[in-house]
Amino acid sequence: MEFWSMMMITVTVAVVGGGMVMVKGAMRKAHMWWQERELGEERRRRLPPGDMGWPLIGNMWTFLRSFKSRDPDSFITYFVNRFGRIGIYKAFMFGSPTIMATTPEVCKVVLMDDEKFIPGWPKATCELIGKKSFIGITHEEHKRLRRLTSTPINGHEALSTYLKFIEDTVIVTLEKWASMGEIQFLTELRRFTFRIIMHIFLSSESDPIMESLERVYTDLNYGMRAMAINLPGFAYHRALKARKKLVAVLQSILDERRSMKRGKPPREGKDMMDALLEVKDENGRKLDDEEIIDVLIMYLNAGHESSGHITMWATVFLQEHPDCYRLAKLEQEEIRRNKPPMQKGLTLKDVRQMEYLSKVIDETLRLVNISFVAFRQATTDVEINNYIIPKGWKVQVWYRNVHMDHEVYPDPKEFKPSRWDGVTPKVGTFLPFGGGSRLCPGNDLAKLEISVFLHYFLLDYKLERLNPESPVRYLPHPRPKDNCMARITKPSATSMKAEHISTSDNGSSHSR
Repeated sequence: MEFWSMMMITVTVAVVGGGMVMVKGAMRKAHMWWQERELGEERRRRLPPGDMGWPLIGNMWTFLRSFKSRDPDSFITYFVNRFGRIGIYKAFMFGSPTIMATTPEVCKVVLMDDEKFIPGWPKATCELIGKKSFIGITHEEHKRLRRLTSTPINGHEALSTYLKFIEDTVIVTLEKWASMGEIQFLTELRRFTFRIIMHIFLSSESDPIMESLERVYTDLNYGMRAMAINLPGFAYHRALKARKKLVAVLQSILDERRSMKRGKPPREGKDMMDALLEVKDENGRKLDDEEIIDVLIMYLNAGHESSGHITMWATVFLQEHPDCYRLAKLEQEEIRRNKPPMQKGLTLKDVRQMEYLSKVIDETLRLVNISFVAFRQATTDVEINNYIIPKGWKVQVWYRNVHMDHEVYPDPKEFKPSRWDGVTPKVGTFLPFGGGSRLCPGNDLAKLEISVFLHYFLLDYKLERLNPESPVRYLPHPRPKDNCMARITKPSATSMKAEHISTSDNGSSHSR
């Protein structure tokens, strides 16, 4: 009642004083006072500057409006223009008073200190990904779970095993798309990456199960960044229902695997679920069902969404920048020429030789910003840049703002793979997979998928977008509104050879 009493007083004063503008200002001031009331005068004075927005909704309306426009960076730009490039601002986001970290220096401090900053993801994300996934557990539990799960997904032996399936799937899929005419390129890529990640997790499951899981997972993903409003018609409500279905399917598969294992030796060709069922920590403790299911759902998010979207954007950017396309294509042709006669397919050594393509992928990751923000929570009062982050407040690490900051990356909105020539990014300046101990554990697998796809695409295929000016939607991930409607074509060997000769002779670039 104290808050609403204060609100009534300020609104009354504002109305008497004259006008709606004053009412709005009074409401915002009352909201800020209410959120900071328990800090005390000294701690309030040391808060970073900022804007707590409106009662109840805080800054969420402005945030959503910016990300639904063609200029998502306008949200942070407002704070920078008003308060200066200080890298730390107060706001009210996802129902909580929040400190936003927006420069490499501040992001580095937050990401590298696991004692003072624990996961602080919004309720919607925690409920949907799972309370026992990496985003919802303590630092010690995270270290244990990461140690047990990283080798089956990102180890050298695992990546070597996955490479053959990824390669075979790429070859078959590109051939299929080339015969289909018009397709939603992003939709098909998401199905492609989902098939790969599901094979890694559940190699023996049927296509119908994988297709049904992909449809359910799409609903879950759209609720990930939504407000936690559990009412029919809202994205979060649909996502909760999707998670329930997803958990039921994974639980049934777990139960079936356990019954098959009783009294039988381990089967050959183990997948991720087999590995998670068998792995033990130093005390002999195995993962329980909830841990296994939440880990699988988390990896689905990392290995499916990121790979599909980045592959689409990398393909689009290469087609839009003929000089980059030419350099990437020449590199892949050289790798194909240098393969030993008896070698079938690619090896991890071949992939590591794709140096220019790696720069293309890194530049795409920087420019697209699939994971635009991370969430932490302060366990104690923390001082940064002479400002205080109060204990219990949420902290947002704005990866996107770091990647789009012209003081960190000149011409940040330009696609320039050459900006990575001879560059090792300083800590805190390149954060496509996060940073610190909670770096995304599936980053190597994601880059492997993208590299193999681009290798075969560049060698034999072209992309023809039907709506190249289609507006971009930025939530939950940046994508063309039409999901990149396009045709995948396979030019004849003769025409591709003539094009290559013409480009080499004239020093010109490939046409799109």
